[in-house]
Amino acid sequence: MRIHHLPALLALSCCGGVMAGDKPTAAPPPVVETVMVQALPEYPGKEVLMITVEYPPGGADPVHRHDAHGFIYVLEGSIVMGVKGGKEVTLMPGQSFHEGPNDIHTVGRNASQEKPARFLVFLLKDANKPPVIPVD
Repeated sequence: MRIHHLPALLALSCCGGVMAGDKPTAAPPPVVETVMVQALPEYPGKEVLMITVEYPPGGADPVHRHDAHGFIYVLEGSIVMGVKGGKEVTLMPGQSFHEGPNDIHTVGRNASQEKPARFLVFLLKDANKPPVIPVD
């Protein structure tokens, strides 16, 4: 199922990011598809949300957090990820990244200006919480 308005994520993504120089410009927003939402009866109030995210060439996310454990697995292309206080990492297909519930996701972008990048996101979260929380 293709999601065009995944709560908060696409709204955040449409806000754009900062590209070359100091001028804010609109980065192309990602395309998000829901793979699965699964309640976890053994852990009342918890669920897993699995999505795929495709960054178009030059695509990026604004700063945000998840209030969840997030596990990212790169399927194709190359992405740059980073959390506040950590180093930016460039990930290739087959590589993964983790964000904790208190991490602020400061960097999330396609490493390429010419090719798309696609990755799988597995969020272990509270069932009543949004998948993405904006951070100013």
